[in-house]
Amino acid sequence: MTRVGVIGTGHMGQYHVNVYSELPNAKLAGIADISEERVEAVAKRFKTKGYTDYRKLIGQVDAVTVAVPTGKHYEVAKEFLSAGVHVLLEKPITPTLKEAKELYSIAKKKKVTLQVGHVERFNGAIQEVKKIIKNPLLVETRRIGPFVQRVQDDGVVLDLMIHDIDIVLNLVNSEIVKVNAVGGSVYTKNGDYANVQISFENGCVASLIASRVSQEKVRTLAVSQKDVYISLDYGAQELHVHRQASSQYFLSKEELKYKQESMIERVFVHKDNPLKLEVKHFLDCATKRAERALSPESDLRSLEVALKVQDILKKDGVIK
Repeated sequence: MTRVGVIGTGHMGQYHVNVYSELPNAKLAGIADISEERVEAVAKRFKTKGYTDYRKLIGQVDAVTVAVPTGKHYEVAKEFLSAGVHVLLEKPITPTLKEAKELYSIAKKKKVTLQVGHVERFNGAIQEVKKIIKNPLLVETRRIGPFVQRVQDDGVVLDLMIHDIDIVLNLVNSEIVKVNAVGGSVYTKNGDYANVQISFENGCVASLIASRVSQEKVRTLAVSQKDVYISLDYGAQELHVHRQASSQYFLSKEELKYKQESMIERVFVHKDNPLKLEVKHFLDCATKRAERALSPESDLRSLEVALKVQDILKKDGVIK
């Protein structure tokens, strides 16, 4: 039985608490949050110990989820990694690449697992699309929705777009040639919408849109290959493959229409809770030495590209 804890019991942290409480191979040893009122309420609900000082969990846990604000990621994760505790750190890893590299260095030295919470990697539709994509020409992503008051410290790039940056980089699997970015701020000084184009060495182009100024919630991925178009809905975990129909001019209009529609294939997706799969994978890596879904280098690359996009927006005066 693995003793686990959660640091930060806000919106995302409570999801982790709930998942850990349901896993048969995990014992929720305790939680921590700077809000005494919140930590007491969550601890009571899940029948565990609650602390306002996260350091009190050191020695009581084998693994933790760190779901505090990004600015505190380095400080908190370093404490646990240095103490030999496995860490699942919510995305983005840290605000700087230097801090992220140092955390991985500590994890390697202490021989513990450090995993970043890129939950979309565990979406059932993404697992299936990876089996289909071979030579992508164009990748388009949209991740838009209304502004949420609780998310103010991170701009839209590190808050939302980093999910799609991570997925795109691992699907295309080619060196980046050029990155362009435009965007703007509405509710925060850190950027609330952005449109990014990434050109890859293999000729593929990716167009990513992220926004916190829309009243509609959309999370989609589309990939164009020669003769094949793949569309994915993250929320519904649905995947469709559109294959180019050959021209059959001898058919009637009705038959031709049927022929074209029949080329749209809905791929079966095993729908499960992506966060639960992520947490289980983390514990398997920590306790069973299972092979990681993606390498630390992949995590660092996603952060590096996200920070590069932010730098472009800062240089253009879009964000501060």
